[in-house]
Amino acid sequence: MPPKKPTTLTPDSPVYALPGISETRAALFAKLGIETLSDLCRHYPRTYENRGKTTTVAEALESGCNHGEPVSLVLTIGTQPKVTTIRRGMVLTRFTAFDETGTVQITYFNQPYLRDAFAVGASHRFFGRCEKTTGGRLSMTSPKHEPLNAADPGDGSTLPAIYPIYRVTSGLTQKLIAQSVERALAVVYPADREIPDPLPQMLLEEQNLCGRRYAAVNIHIPENEAALDAARKRLIFEELLLFALGLRQRRARKELRTAIPMTAPDMAPFYDALPYALTGAQMRSIGEFLHDMTEKPSPMNRLLSGDVGSGKTVCAAAALYIALKNGYQAALMAPTEILATQHYEDLAPLFETLGFDCALLVGSTKAKEKTAIKSRLADGTLPLVIGTHALLEDNVVFANCGLVITDEQHRFGVGQRAALAKKAENVHTLIMSATPIPRTMALMLFGDLEMSVLDEMPPGRQKVSTFAVDESYRERLNGFIRKQAEEGHQTYIVCPAIDEADEEMDGLGGETVQDDRPTMKAAVAYAKTLAEEIFSDLPVGFLHGKMKPAEKDAIMHRFSTGEILILVSTTVIEVGVNVPTATLMVVENAEYFGLSQLHQLRGRVGRGRDKSWCILVSDNKGETARQRLEIMCKTNNGYEIAERDLELRGPGDFFAANPDGISYDVRQSGGLRFAIASFCDDMEFLQRAFCAADEIAAFDPMLEKPENVLLREAMEQRFGVVVL
Repeated sequence: MPPKKPTTLTPDSPVYALPGISETRAALFAKLGIETLSDLCRHYPRTYENRGKTTTVAEALESGCNHGEPVSLVLTIGTQPKVTTIRRGMVLTRFTAFDETGTVQITYFNQPYLRDAFAVGASHRFFGRCEKTTGGRLSMTSPKHEPLNAADPGDGSTLPAIYPIYRVTSGLTQKLIAQSVERALAVVYPADREIPDPLPQMLLEEQNLCGRRYAAVNIHIPENEAALDAARKRLIFEELLLFALGLRQRRARKELRTAIPMTAPDMAPFYDALPYALTGAQMRSIGEFLHDMTEKPSPMNRLLSGDVGSGKTVCAAAALYIALKNGYQAALMAPTEILATQHYEDLAPLFETLGFDCALLVGSTKAKEKTAIKSRLADGTLPLVIGTHALLEDNVVFANCGLVITDEQHRFGVGQRAALAKKAENVHTLIMSATPIPRTMALMLFGDLEMSVLDEMPPGRQKVSTFAVDESYRERLNGFIRKQAEEGHQTYIVCPAIDEADEEMDGLGGETVQDDRPTMKAAVAYAKTLAEEIFSDLPVGFLHGKMKPAEKDAIMHRFSTGEILILVSTTVIEVGVNVPTATLMVVENAEYFGLSQLHQLRGRVGRGRDKSWCILVSDNKGETARQRLEIMCKTNNGYEIAERDLELRGPGDFFAANPDGISYDVRQSGGLRFAIASFCDDMEFLQRAFCAADEIAAFDPMLEKPENVLLREAMEQRFGVVVL
């Protein structure tokens, strides 16, 4: 029996309490993350249609209607709609409409019921794309339509000018969502009483922002473009401010904890065991670890950011050494088995030399060995473990863990990192990232972490020669790939899409794709072509984000052992995986990738002694594409590239997607999903919001003062209660 609809509606009422929403429809709303009326009000439009800017038939013809931009025309129906069946499953409804400057032929597919919607002589506003026919007339196919009411002067001015377009799911229409949102707004933001604003009045005035109710209504039902702009600015600033306050509160809470007591050990044995001297940046970072772990009253909570090949792993090893020398256990967690195994093979011999045993715990570890490792961790006889998500299992218990390190932090949610950190009381934590992040941005986005930067490369690290070419070089490029294979070297070929049916790139950031860009190369089809036609005598493999983790690990293992010579992939190729014999990186449709992403891909090669290359293939002739690829060819400095990427694209490319092609938000943790703000487009608001958050947190870090109670409640409602 369906639940009874409540008679009194509140902001927390379920969506099925609204008219027209059944249990089935409520389940569809839940797919969009909408459970309550408040959730519905925060389901902001993804874009808008401005139907209020009407034009005439003559103006549409003159401006060149083939550019694909939709137009708004107020027309009078000239002929009775005619329904024609042209083949099985295809019905056309056609008629003409006109204004004082010309006539338009209008066609609808498979909507015969529209025959009764258009009466000859009635006026409607039509919105959609138009084309010029061979006879020089204007035509529209399946435009949106609205009848003019009796009070309209004939120009459509009495109709709404700006229409919201929402993110939908199968079974929910734009019309239903818009109607439901309007009803929810009347409950959550009633016009007959004052709604408390979580943002202090002084802050609203300082930032020149509108009130909460005005913003909530006009983001969905804008009075005009100015009202929509004011609403967006307010809501974006509010969301980023609440996010910033959450980070500041998280940091304040962490600083209240008492650190595990450690003393600075003699580091000479560690440095003597290394076969090379460390860079100044590495020594500086290790010094920061030492200070945090031995002198600060609260536990270390630090992010280590370093360019590809800058030597993050040895810095992590130094932190591990500090913990082990103090008698504590330590753990290093990597996102994949192949990367965890690589860390184990690099670090186990080093720590054996230093007198510390090390074990590898991954999903494929044999059951008997897993049991032995877990037993030794529990009784304290195993000082160091390196592993994957297997470390998060409930039956993995440490006797006295003092340090937890996570590699490739963007591949783990905050919840996963916290789960590992909770294996011990007040444990020190170090997070590593291979994405060079400009310091100004990192201080905002990782405001709850201290930051160490490896901005110096070890001597002898060879530069990867980078070239940008177009399709005219294809034959020469294929010959170069074959030459690398004949010399025993391997090639990565990265494509922006998985297959031809994909509308979205697999794991790419949020850059807007222009219609005039060349068609995306698809990994699956291209790998098939290479394997069956171009390199049929060579072992070709392919890898993409929709494959199961075990399949991806198996392919990467075959590539790392040299069994596969040419690997066609999307952007999921492992960051950090070391394949010294891979000497060539080919990036197809390079214009689809951000600079930082291209730099990460380039970092997959040049890891051995042999000369390496990166070839960026693009037929895009646009100035922006040319400028970006030119930057890649001129510099190998990841931080310089990151700064330029920030200037050209905003910061979205640094936090693009997880390895399965699912878009992640910038802090990838439960609840931290932005409803309206965009880290790609709203950098100015980001800076303003963090400055405001710093001012508030300086006087009230826990938001406990009366004037900040509403702010704290809004933060907790939006992002959840801040926990460690």
